[in-house]
Order: sequence, then structure tokens, then C-alpha cells
Amino acid sequence: MSCVTPALPPSLITNGSLSSPQNISMANLNSLVKVSDSGAYKWRLVIAYDGTRFAGWQYQESPPTIQSMLEKALIQITELERKELHLIGAGRTDAGVHAWGQVAHFVTPFNYTSLDSFHAALNGLLPKDIRVRELSAAVPEFHARFSAHSKVYRYQIYNDTFMDPFQRHWAYHCAYKLNASKMREAANLFVGMHDFSAFANATREDGLPDPLKTISRFDVIQMGSLLQLEVEGSGFLYRQVRNMVALLIQIGKEALDSDIVPMILETKDRRVLAKYTSLPAPPHGLCLVSVKYKEDHLKLPLDCPVTSFGRHHTITKCKLPFY
Repeated sequence: MSCVTPALPPSLITNGSLSSPQNISMANLNSLVKVSDSGAYKWRLVIAYDGTRFAGWQYQESPPTIQSMLEKALIQITELERKELHLIGAGRTDAGVHAWGQVAHFVTPFNYTSLDSFHAALNGLLPKDIRVRELSAAVPEFHARFSAHSKVYRYQIYNDTFMDPFQRHWAYHCAYKLNASKMREAANLFVGMHDFSAFANATREDGLPDPLKTISRFDVIQMGSLLQLEVEGSGFLYRQVRNMVALLIQIGKEALDSDIVPMILETKDRRVLAKYTSLPAPPHGLCLVSVKYKEDHLKLPLDCPVTSFGRHHTITKCKLPFY
């Protein structure tokens, strides 16, 4: 196998330096070496983003989405076309929904000897409300969506008479006093394998998804005025989490009893849920916390570059003479 060091794409260089705010030095560009090979290489991304100004994950040209922003940056760095990258995310979060642990994969026809500079250039090209937390090689079997065995979502409710202005983009404000104990009791009734058809909105492009999902835990955690509803499951139907939260809020207001949960589940009819809560909880309170995978699909390929978690800046000490 022959190694070549190609010129960095012109789009990354301005007046001899990277157009990234990171301003990676030319010496570090050697770590973006491409190793020519006829095979395909798969890469895994762990991504955090503030979804406030984005129209969700799924690609569209306008308004901007998380996927379109990532693809734009990857195209500039790799000089590949969008259809060649095959960028796929673990979950298609809605407009306004956030993520701390979204996972995606893409492919390239070449390998890299190091990922640190690639990682830095990628974050340098992305807007400040999107960050790649981790970049690693992936085995061919890994698939961001189909290799996942569970996802963890967290919904935040700020429960006080007025909204904390520092929480307004990441928590739903409820001025009604909520009974966290009743919400916790009701949340536990979602745990287990159920048909969640009654809690799903009309699907988008998923065809006919399997309505049978397994919820392994549904925690209600109170931290002062902040309520965190954290749910882990094998998968979720379209807007299922936000619909479950909307019902729990009504139970927390003591407008409904917790036994409404199994009753609605049994009907398998979204119209029944609409009689008690017509709208899902607002999107800005929801965050995709993490995606969990089969262990064998997380193994690193042989002879792959070291995983990049980003790098700290360092200061070169300047030795000044004493006078």
C-alpha cells in the first residue's frame, strides 16, 4: 500500500492558514494524510448540538438541519460528494430538539493515519451550536441506526412560577405545581414491552414501524425547580417520548390518575390520547442523551488511527533573561 500526502482542499485554506477558527498550523496538516486503498472505510461520530435554530436532524437544503451542516463540513474536508459519504444518524430528532450523544457514521474510499486534525478541522467548520465530541474508525458491521440496542432521552421541565431565563432554550416551563411522586408512579407503568401505537403521531418516511417497543427505565428526577424525565428504550415511535411526557404532565397537575397510562396503551389508538392531551410536549425540552450499541459493533478495526476526543491547547513557555 502506497502512502500519498495530497494537498489540503483549497476550501480549508485562506492566506496559508486554515479557514477554521481553530487555525490549525500547517505542521498539523500532515496528520490529515490519506492512505490510498481500494477499500472503503467507515467512521463513527458522536455529536452534540443545540437544536434551537435547526429544522431537525434530517437533511434538507433549507432551512438548515444538523445533517446538512455536518455534510457540508465533511464535503469540504474530504472533497467527496454527499452521495459518497453516506452520512446516517442514529435518530432523526425533530426541529428544536437537542442532543448530547447523537451518533452518526459516514464512509470514505481512503484511510487516515491520524484523526486529531480531521476532528479539529471538522469542528472548526461547523457552527458553534454543533460539535463533534468523538471521531473514531468503525468496523464494517457498525451502523449508527441498526446497530443500536437502546436510546436514552431526557425531557426537562422547569416547574416554578416564572421561567429561569438561562433554562428557556432547554427546558419547558410549567407554572402549575407538579406532583413528581405521581409522575414517577405513572412513568413506571410505561416500563416493559408494550404496543405504543396510542403514543405515536403519524409517521414520516418510516413506512410501518413496529409499534412494539421495550422501555427499560423511566426515571423522574427532581432537582429543585427542575424536573428531569429520563427514559431508555429499545426504540421510539415518531414523537412517542414527547407524547408520553405530555400525559405525565397532566398526571403531575393531578388532572388525571396514573391508571390512565395502561388504559390508553391498551387502546392502541392515538385518538384516545388526544382526548386527554391534544399536543406533544414542546420540542425544546427534549434531548437525545446517548445511544447504546452492541459491543462487537463498537470494536475498532485493525491498524486504524487512534480515536480522537479532541485535544487541549497548550502554551509554549517563553524563557526570558533576568536583568
